Amino acid sequence: MSGIRKDAFIHPLRGNTKRLQANWIWIVIGAFTFVIFALVLEQILHIVMLRRLGNIFAGNVLLRAVYGGLAAGIFEEVGRFVSMNIFKKHNLGKQNAFMYGVGHGGIEAIILVGITYISNLLTSFMINAGTFEASLSMLDDKMKEDTLNQVSLLWTLHPTVFFMAGVERIIAIALHICLSYIVYRAVVDSKIQLLLLSIVIHAGIDFITVFLGAQISVFMLEVILFIIVALISIFVYKKYKGEKTDNREQDYERESL
Repeated sequence: MSGIRKDAFIHPLRGNTKRLQANWIWIVIGAFTFVIFALVLEQILHIVMLRRLGNIFAGNVLLRAVYGGLAAGIFEEVGRFVSMNIFKKHNLGKQNAFMYGVGHGGIEAIILVGITYISNLLTSFMINAGTFEASLSMLDDKMKEDTLNQVSLLWTLHPTVFFMAGVERIIAIALHICLSYIVYRAVVDSKIQLLLLSIVIHAGIDFITVFLGAQISVFMLEVILFIIVALISIFVYKKYKGEKTDNREQDYERESL
């Protein structure tokens, strides 16, 4: 007992709460990993596949759904696994797994939806201010036609379509947080089957999105996705709460003795 510090019984974690809390750097790690694995490496694969099998994919929704789901699942989940292994010494715990999911899902939402919505708002302001036609005059005929076709969607699509895009991103962020926790457990428990589980879940959700998206309304699709992700979230939340003490806290408590 001579090796026990006198203050260990007072508060064994005092002075170290900062390192045991969620670290904002994991948001950056999640965002950066998504960009590298999904927007660079995965897109290279898509370019190669579309050049060779583009005609086959164009006429087969089922094949597009299977391929797209597997590609996204493998690249993004392996990306999570690789990053968490590389940076696991930087306080990888369940809180930071959560932060990683926020970064991964957040940057995806910004790139896929946020930037598009900002562009739409700016275009709307220009139309209302009467400056849009002047900006078109600076474009050649082909670019002008393409721009008008894109802008026409702003007044031809129903407003609920834009609303549902936001709902879809919220569901996606929740899913990414869940998947990040599953992959985190794969890393700390050295269970490759959990990584495979995350790939299957991710691929399955993307498959449903592509395949059913061509068959049913956007509203019904989002209801189905919400139910599935809600069930996954409940399961992961129970596991998250059941993890009473993360590895870093256990290590510190042992060092206190």
